[in-house]
Amino acid sequence: MSLTREQIAKRVAQEFNDGDYINLGIGIPTLAANYVNPKIDVMLQSENGLLGMGPYPTENQVDADLINAGKETVTTVTGASIFSSAESFAMIRGGHVDLTVLGAFEVDTSGSIASWMIPGKLIKGMGGAMDLVAGARKIIVTMTHADKKGNSKLLSACTLPLTGVNCINRVITDLAVLEIKDGAFHLTERAPGVSVEEIQSKTSGKLVIGKDTPEMTF
Repeated sequence: MSLTREQIAKRVAQEFNDGDYINLGIGIPTLAANYVNPKIDVMLQSENGLLGMGPYPTENQVDADLINAGKETVTTVTGASIFSSAESFAMIRGGHVDLTVLGAFEVDTSGSIASWMIPGKLIKGMGGAMDLVAGARKIIVTMTHADKKGNSKLLSACTLPLTGVNCINRVITDLAVLEIKDGAFHLTERAPGVSVEEIQSKTSGKLVIGKDTPEMTF
């Protein structure tokens, strides 16, 4: 069975390390703010000018003036700071973000990502993604393994306009966790109940499978 958006976000949060400065993209990545391990100290950054983003607010915590880059209301943690988007992008471009988690339309075996445009369709646009893929030290993509028509989003070469080239380290989908290296997707984990055969059938790009692929744990 494929993972829900919340389960994907839980798995994404396992990638966070103590002391990290982390940018979470719009969509599934932002949900990971709800699942940060309380035993570690991380600072979540939003490119509209917030460092120290907390989980989504309860009804009593909502402050309409406190939003993330996706215009969703958020909370802040102790020590948070609010500043201009110019200073936020200076932080990103200066290489001060340890990890960014982004959504994508396509990722390929060279680690390139297409996330901002589908010709003929109205999409929100680039946002801060191009700066993030150029400036962050590590980049993880999270998305569904295939589109709504069942077409793989893990390709030999992206077909859509690129956001970044040779920059993605890891992909976490609703079916699997994959490392990108040596021109291939390397399967490291699979969703509970999902077979290696299903993952293989929905991966268009070269897939390397080890002798034993463990299931994800939460």
